[in-house]
Amino acid sequence: MTMTTSPRGVQAPTSRRNGTGALTGLRVFTGRGLKHSFRDPESLLMAILLPVMLMLIFVFIFGESIAAGQGGDRSDYLAYVLPAVALTAAGFGASYTAVVVSNDMTTGFMNRLRTMPFPAVTVLLGHTAASMVRNLLATGVVLAIAFGLGFRTDAGVAELAGAVGLIALWILVITVVFAVLGMVAGSAEAASGYGFVLLFLPYLSSGFAPVETMPGWLQGFAGHQPMTPIIDASRALFSGRTPGDEWWIGLLWCGGFIVLAVWLAAVIFPRKVAR
Repeated sequence: MTMTTSPRGVQAPTSRRNGTGALTGLRVFTGRGLKHSFRDPESLLMAILLPVMLMLIFVFIFGESIAAGQGGDRSDYLAYVLPAVALTAAGFGASYTAVVVSNDMTTGFMNRLRTMPFPAVTVLLGHTAASMVRNLLATGVVLAIAFGLGFRTDAGVAELAGAVGLIALWILVITVVFAVLGMVAGSAEAASGYGFVLLFLPYLSSGFAPVETMPGWLQGFAGHQPMTPIIDASRALFSGRTPGDEWWIGLLWCGGFIVLAVWLAAVIFPRKVAR
C-alpha cells in the first residue's frame, strides 16, 4: 500500500487491486467471450453448420460431376474442397466477433471500463482469443466430418501440423480483421455487413474449382488474392505434397493483414475509447 497526496494536501491510502493487469484482463474477457458464445447457441451452430452443409452440398451434389470430369471420384473432390470449407468456417465464425465488438463499443461498455483496473484493449484481445477457440472448434468439426465422409491422406504428422497451422493462422487473421471492423462500425448490423464481402473470398479462389476453369476476366483476381495461396498450400500439405511457393506467399498475406489490422487498432481504438 502506498500513500498519495490529494490536491488539498491530504494523504490518502491507495492500493492496486490484486490480479489486475493485462494478463488478468485477457483471461477475464476471454472467459466472458466464451460464455457469451455458448449462451448464444444459434450463432455457434450457424458457424459450424453452415460450413458443414456447404461441404455436403459441394461433395454430394457437385462433387460427382466435377470429379467425373477430372477423371476422379467423390473422395478426390472432398480432398480438394476441404481446405476451402475449413477456411470458410473461419470466416463465418469470425463474423460473430465483429458483432460482439461493435456491441461493446456502442453500448457504453468501454466507457465503464475506464473506471475499472483493466486495460481497455484487453477486451479486443479477449474477443479475439474467444473467437479463435470457437473457430478452431468449428474447424475440428469440419475435419472430423470430412474423415467420416471418406477423406484419407498420406500426409505425415509434420504436413498435417503445417496444414492445420496455416488454417489456424488465417483464423487469427480473419478474426483480427473482423474485430477491427466491429470497432469502427457504427452498429452491430453495420459491422456484420462490412465483413460480408470477406466471406466470399473462398468462392473466388481455387478453393472449389481450379482457377484456369474460370472466366478469363476473373482468373487474374482469383489467382492473386490471399485465399488462393493459403488454400493451395493447405491442400498440398493435407495430401502430403510440398506446398512450394504458395506456403510463403500465404504467410506473407497473413502477416501483412495482421500488421495492418494491429496498426489500425492502435490508431483508432484509443480515440474510440476516449470519446
